[in-house]
Amino acid sequence: MAFTATTGNSASAWRPDLFTFDASDAIPEALIINYTNIRGAIEGDEPALRVAFCVDDDADFVDEGAEIEESAPALNEAVVYTRKIAQLIRITREQYRQAGTDTELARSVERAMTKKADNALLAQLAPVAPDVAPATGLTHWPGQVTQTGVSDNLDKLIDLEAAVRSNGAEPTAWIMAPDTWAALRKIKQTTDSAVSILGAGTNDAKPMVLSIPVEINNQMPAKTGLLIDKDAVVSAVSQLEIATSADTYFSSDSVAVRATWRTGHTVPRPDRLGTFTLT
Repeated sequence: MAFTATTGNSASAWRPDLFTFDASDAIPEALIINYTNIRGAIEGDEPALRVAFCVDDDADFVDEGAEIEESAPALNEAVVYTRKIAQLIRITREQYRQAGTDTELARSVERAMTKKADNALLAQLAPVAPDVAPATGLTHWPGQVTQTGVSDNLDKLIDLEAAVRSNGAEPTAWIMAPDTWAALRKIKQTTDSAVSILGAGTNDAKPMVLSIPVEINNQMPAKTGLLIDKDAVVSAVSQLEIATSADTYFSSDSVAVRATWRTGHTVPRPDRLGTFTLT
């Protein structure tokens, strides 16, 4: 009788367990999930997500019966390249079978993936040609509105918000480093006052500055803050994939757990972002 190899009768090395999870469910706290406009998913370093966008031309009044002049809006595209974030964990078979190990591993992977993705979105340095990824972090993105020396009051933040709104932005949130948020909370209402300009802060339901929510993230560069419009940042995000193999570390009777996630972003209209620093 002829033999047919199937996933049911083959060794595990030929059919490693693979699980996929929607990133918004598996890694819900990642900034790229909550503060960017996700437009698709890409697999591989070379393929790109191409997003068409239009630079508006002006409309004008015309007299009844008059010839209407043609408009010429510019048809442009934004290109998103992605890079893979990965983690490989080696754990003994005995430990892998202990109650609760799978739950703790899942939490560890979630934290590690979130931390790396947040750092890539916020603080990644620009790639050196010919590399095109990982994409430049938002705090380093060229062409955005900037303010420096924010210290004694919120005037420069007011100017920053006004500037990005004038450019067409609808700010979604401030993203700040912990020390940035702490410094703003210490700004007093008057020179001799002990009351913060942002309030006592003892029972805030949600941190706010200028009526815009504040997200505090430790992957933001120190003494820096970002004013972001979710629709101004276009991203590509894959599913989170978790694979296990009992054969990779066969000689040590250990189990391999591998997690991979691919992300990337671009900013078609950088003047709708704003970055500020305390110094």
